Amino acid sequence: MRVAIATDHNGVNEKKQIIEQLKDFELIDYSPVNTDTDDYPDFAIKVGEAVANKEVSLGILMCGTGIGMSIAANKVKGVRCAHCSSYEQAHLAREHNNANIIALSYKQDINELINMIREFLTTEASFEERHMRRVEKIIEYEKRA
Repeated sequence: MRVAIATDHNGVNEKKQIIEQLKDFELIDYSPVNTDTDDYPDFAIKVGEAVANKEVSLGILMCGTGIGMSIAANKVKGVRCAHCSSYEQAHLAREHNNANIIALSYKQDINELINMIREFLTTEASFEERHMRRVEKIIEYEKRA
């Protein structure tokens, strides 16, 4: 599975550790060069477009809080980016919401980040009617926007 990963100037070391620890996935670094003047929307949109265009299956974004990345990524049509701060949220974001990008705060413990990401990447979306119906409503609204 090809997975995009990016961070702004916050979380560069954590991103490197995540790539090193999750070698069982093909993580593609969409922020290979970071500077102190990075703007998170640039990376969020880049990863969002890669996911929406199916260049990658899923995406991982990190910044100071994960919130800005989530907001920016969700502006890309076809993206359902979930800001998560727990293992359970990472699981449910995929299972119930069929999220295709996870946004995280680099400030969390690295082992927690790795566990959340692994859970996000390995959880399948639910085909239960209520979940599919709800996600489809989002997709239909987005088509009209």
